[in-house]
Parts: sequence; structure tokens; C-alpha cells
Amino acid sequence: MPCAPILRDELDRIYADLEHDVAGAGPVCELSGRCCRFEEYGHTLFLSNLEAELLLEDGLPRGAVLDRSCCPFQQGKLCTAREKRPLGCRVFFCDPTYQERAAELSEKYLTRLKALARRLGRAWFYAPLHVILRQYESKPG
Repeated sequence: MPCAPILRDELDRIYADLEHDVAGAGPVCELSGRCCRFEEYGHTLFLSNLEAELLLEDGLPRGAVLDRSCCPFQQGKLCTAREKRPLGCRVFFCDPTYQERAAELSEKYLTRLKALARRLGRAWFYAPLHVILRQYESKPG
């Protein structure tokens, strides 16, 4: 199901601003893929219903498993949804020196996402990835 152009444009702006702020913070990425193996590394990826519309525009990868253990978009160590990945993916880095700044950026950009939902007259729902993906998977058409 295609993402509405206005939603896509607004998310693109939010994500571009976030990318700028993350780059300014300078976290280190080890390219380990740990960020996508949630259960193994003790974290949960949350996303909003607005972001899910963009993320699921092309559907789930073939054979995707919807559980809390890992991201269904990870293939090996690569993200198959890199351009459409949600805020939580964009702000998360394993770098321990970045954790406080990551929390600040998360709050800042979640506030912007909530404001976007209000501006567009849309509901706001924020939950673990597997919860939202299951909701969309069970929707007809």
C-alpha cells in the first residue's frame, strides 16, 4: 500500500534533520548488525504508525518473521529497508559514549512525529516493531 506523498515528504524532512543531528554527535557504528538482533542484545525497537506506513510500503521481505527477537528487514548484516527505516533505527548506535545524546534526539524527534500526526489529523500509535507489523499484517487489503 503506497504511503501518502505528504506523509512521505514530512517523514523525509524529519529524517534528514535527524541525520544531521546524529552526524553532529558522531556516534561510531561497527557495522555488526547487533542493532537489528533485539533479543540477543537486550533492546526493543519502537516505531510509530506513521513510520510503519512508509516502512511497509513495499511489504515485508519474503520469509520475514514477526517476533521480538530480530528485525524482519535484516538480511545477514544488511538492512533491506535502509531508506525507509524508522526513527528508532536512525538514532540507535551501540556506541556507549552516544547513549545520552541518543535519548535526547529520540525525544526531540518523537515530539516532531507526534506533531506531524496532529497536523495531518492522524491517530498516534507507538509500539514495538513486531506489534505494529502484526497489526498491519492483519489488516485487509
